[in-house]
Order: sequence, then structure tokens, then C-alpha cells
Amino acid sequence: MVAALRQGLRELDYSTGQVVIEPRWGDGQESQLPKLATELVALNVATIVAASTVSAVAAKAATSSIPIVFVIGEDPQRAGLVTSLNRPGGNITGVSFYDIPITGKRLALLRELVPNAETIAVLKDPNSLTGQAETREIETAVQASGQKILTFKAGSQQEINTVFPSIVRSAAGALLVGGGPFFNARRSQLVGLAALHAIPTSYPFSTYVDAGGLISYGANQVEAYRRAGIYVARILKGERPGDLPVELPTKFELAINLRTAKTLGLNVPPQLLARADVVIE
Repeated sequence: MVAALRQGLRELDYSTGQVVIEPRWGDGQESQLPKLATELVALNVATIVAASTVSAVAAKAATSSIPIVFVIGEDPQRAGLVTSLNRPGGNITGVSFYDIPITGKRLALLRELVPNAETIAVLKDPNSLTGQAETREIETAVQASGQKILTFKAGSQQEINTVFPSIVRSAAGALLVGGGPFFNARRSQLVGLAALHAIPTSYPFSTYVDAGGLISYGANQVEAYRRAGIYVARILKGERPGDLPVELPTKFELAINLRTAKTLGLNVPPQLLARADVVIE
């Protein structure tokens, strides 16, 4: 993600030596983010890049003058970050890869890959800001398909470990992992447990498939960070963040890991493979 951010900076002629990146990581502890944002404000940084909705909220609370560029997976208006996507105003703008409206498409692709799965488990983060919207999309998709959905929740690292045996006992034929920064930060754990329990699993981003996950459909997160880097460069060149429209995803990519499919004994339909943007062999 940081490499993609730097790439965006380079595209507008900012080399690595010209821009110093001061990283601050919450290490999964959201309560630390306001303190970290205050630290960056005290350093009088030129711009703050916020890598989650909670980070962006913390940064916005910490400063009304230092430009903020967010990269988030939620609706920035619903999150209270901006009042308008076209003209955010103030000192904040950014890139959103909000993809809840395609949740039904993710279910359809999973059904296509695992057609015999009469029951699909859905794993959700109970603390996710997009949880309710995601649930509505799933319910709409299920009504159309006639499949049975079982919902499971995990809001901590330990809960992720303990929920997978429950999913196995439910006899679900496949698993759909919900969105949110908490799951994204623990994608290796989720992918590893899905492999351990041999559950065909769909994920929201191709970074999961890179880590060994079976299939994903969603916006390209790395591309979002590259675009954020371009926005940072434009701000450094003098543009005001409030005049830069929030960028939304324009393309959703399908990624399939054929090695994982083979391990699970799945035959990927040729028509599905032909539509894939990313194939790991």
C-alpha cells in the first residue's frame, strides 16, 4: 500500500527523496488513533494520509488546517467525513473503495464456483461501519437465489480462531467473508483458517487471493493508494483538498487462485476463469 502511495507521488514528479513519510500504526488498537493523529499534527506535517475511516475521523478531529487524504472502504458521506463527494470542502478529500452494492455479485460468483453449496456461511465483523448495509445486500441476493445463509460474527483475533469450527459444524458449503479494515488487517489469519478447514471462501479484495485465498471480487485497494498518492502530490503542488472530488471505484476485479481451487478439489468453470482479471496459477 505504501509502495503504491509512493508510485502515485512519483507520477507527479515527487521522488522518494523529496517526500518523507512519517508512519504511525495503531497495531489494531483503534483507541490509539487520536493520539497518533495528534502526534502528526504536532510535527506540522504537510499532509495526513488516513488509511481507514476511524483514522480519518481521528485526523479530522485533530486538525482543521492540515490537508487530509483518506483511503477507506466505507461511504465517506455516511461516515461523516464529507458532506459532498464532488466538493468535499474544508481540509479533507480522498479515495473510497466502498463496494457494498456488489455484495450480491460476490455471492453469485461464489455460487458459480461452488454450485452444490446449498448453505453459505457469512462471516461479519460486528463493529464494521458497513455491517447493516452489507446485511441488506446479502438478504436481497438470497431472496433471489433461494440459498440458505448462516451468519457468523468475529470481532477479535481470538473470535476468528473460534468461529471457524462453528462454521464447519454448520455444514455450510462455502463462506463469504465480509468487508472492513479489521478483517483486511487479518487476511493471512482468515486465509489460513479457511485452508485448514477446507472451506471454499470468497473475499472482498484480491490481496486475500494473493495471500492464498480462493476467490475475490472488489475494488483494487492498491490502485486506491496510488490514486491517493496522486492527490497528495496535487495538494503539495498547491491545490486545496476541499476542491478535489472524492474518488470512487470505477472498476471491480475478479481474482481466482487456481492452486487453492485445486487443493480444495474444485474445478473452476471455464466461463468464470475467462472473466477473471487476476489468475494465480
